[in-house]
Amino acid sequence: MNAAFTALTLISLVMLTYASPATAFPTMLQGVMNAITLIVKLAAIYAVWLSVLKMMQATGLDKKLSKLLRPLIKRLFKGESDETYNWISVNLAGNMLGMGGVATPAGIKAMKSMAAEEQTVASANMILLLIINATSIQLIPATVIAMRATAGSADASSIFLPTLISTSVSTLSGIILCKVLALTDKKNKNNDDNGVSALHKHPLNRGFCKIKPSRQKAAKG
Repeated sequence: MNAAFTALTLISLVMLTYASPATAFPTMLQGVMNAITLIVKLAAIYAVWLSVLKMMQATGLDKKLSKLLRPLIKRLFKGESDETYNWISVNLAGNMLGMGGVATPAGIKAMKSMAAEEQTVASANMILLLIINATSIQLIPATVIAMRATAGSADASSIFLPTLISTSVSTLSGIILCKVLALTDKKNKNNDDNGVSALHKHPLNRGFCKIKPSRQKAAKG
């Protein structure tokens, strides 16, 4: 991404210099000034939001939300350990409250705890967690509110309800699609001698909803 943005900047600068040499330097200066102004505004807004999130952590709101999500998580991610459920709960609660600093490490630890020894392909639960994180429900869209405020919005927080609705729909759609594809994979499974379904042999579907080795042994037993 850094290389792409650098290339776009250089190409734009060359084209601007060629098309209008007189305005190239003033435009660059104005762009730098706008960037610095945006950084200062965002820093102030994020400082306020971080203090709010710290108060939520101090009052235990994040832990209460994590505990509230536990029954749903156990139904979505079947067959995992209590430690995994704990990390998933923290991850989802952090994302919903806009605490990326908490959600990201918890998500990584959840992925590691779901991975079996010598596992080279993501399991169904790992893929589902990735999808939920990508479509994450936002109770507090701090980043969008901050950007709207810096752009001079008269009511920056008005995005709250539309964001909640749109992210809820996207998360629900992602979960449904993952579960439907998992069922399709299971129904269309034509096991060979190694117990690998036909879908798992295809490069594009490799890793989708693969059963962990430990569960394969239990299923055969």
